[in-house]
Amino acid sequence: MALDAQDFRRALAQFATGITVVTTRGADGRPQGLTVNAFASVSLDPPLVLICIDRRSEVHAGLVEAGRFNVSVLAETQEEYSRRFAGGGPLKFEGIELPLAANDLPVIPEALAALQCRLAATHGAGDHTIYIGEVEGLEVRPGRPLIYHGSAYRRLASVAQS
Repeated sequence: MALDAQDFRRALAQFATGITVVTTRGADGRPQGLTVNAFASVSLDPPLVLICIDRRSEVHAGLVEAGRFNVSVLAETQEEYSRRFAGGGPLKFEGIELPLAANDLPVIPEALAALQCRLAATHGAGDHTIYIGEVEGLEVRPGRPLIYHGSAYRRLASVAQS
């Protein structure tokens, strides 16, 4: 049975995900980045995470060339960063200055977590590549995550204190 592409997209939209921005540098030294919701932990020992990137993305080649990347886990107040980095092209970095992590790659300021990764492995999967990164450094701060569900940004409901 052939799957209808729209039905498949609607089914996947039912899975709530957090939102990250992945950053690296291209061969020309310019920063590259994109919004990624296909992010997951892989291993605690060694500390590994994965991201899935469309092969058509300009960041795809940059990740391999640089051999390292950062993952910024967005807070619920950072929807603007998610929207900015969801589009294509170099204008994503125009008019903003992002701080650099210890690995000299940009991170989103005030993100809930910023993971500094060394590229450990790649795996082709359909129209995407799965990048496995070994986490070599990180920063964590408290807060509430930006959530994506049903093709829309969401926020966690407040939990009543007892």
